Amino acid sequence: MDAGKAYHAGDLILREYFMSKPQPVFVLVRPQMGENIGGAARAMWNFGLDRMRIVSPRDGWPSQRAIAMSSGAGRLLEEAQITDGVAEALDDCSFVFATTARRRGLTKPIYTPEEAMNVAREKIAGGEKIAIIFGPERAGLENEDVAKANAIISVPVNPEYASLNLAQCVLLTAYEWRRQSVDVEPRAMEMGGTQWASAIEMEKLAEHYEERLDDAGFFYPETKAEGMKVNLRNLWSRLPLTRADVQMFHGMLRQMVRWKDQRND
Repeated sequence: MDAGKAYHAGDLILREYFMSKPQPVFVLVRPQMGENIGGAARAMWNFGLDRMRIVSPRDGWPSQRAIAMSSGAGRLLEEAQITDGVAEALDDCSFVFATTARRRGLTKPIYTPEEAMNVAREKIAGGEKIAIIFGPERAGLENEDVAKANAIISVPVNPEYASLNLAQCVLLTAYEWRRQSVDVEPRAMEMGGTQWASAIEMEKLAEHYEERLDDAGFFYPETKAEGMKVNLRNLWSRLPLTRADVQMFHGMLRQMVRWKDQRND
């Protein structure tokens, strides 16, 4: 199999994997710039989402600018459903979230992106089809668009500058969906091909430094020597050293001693 076919086969496997997983539909309402549509597709695919619908794109469709900006997520654009109206884009959905940063004077529940995706997950697990609508770049969704939604997603942004780029808003929402979909350690350590130093390795390092520092007359006066050694041991124990770190410290000390001996010859 040549590289092109292998890549295509891999893409199909990845596609089938995500298509088999329940997910919300992202609906871009009257987007104005192809670049933002492409950026939204890219943000969606970053987090494993590929169900996009586009309502009346201002500059027509298809959009070469959107494809160029999608950076490898062009399949989402190729398979996106294009509709003339919001109602048509939502006709098979049982629950709809509208994203907006400003008050609308409408009585609706308002969710953070995190809680909204939690609710979306529960509803999708129950067999419902969920949509999230995003407004055009200039002014966002119209009130008549928001009125079609069951709830609002509001991002807690700076109230003095609440404007979010379309792709940014899509990314925030997609991230919250993905964050609740996979188990990710909140904190991890990349070991870089090494392991944490063992107790015996730390002990040998401490002994090496004590011996060489003792030879150099560091532990002075003698009445304070024992306390100084305890403090040095305590310092080593506080450092989260790897085996590579320990070897480097040994090597540094050997080189300094070697350099001193060479100068004295």
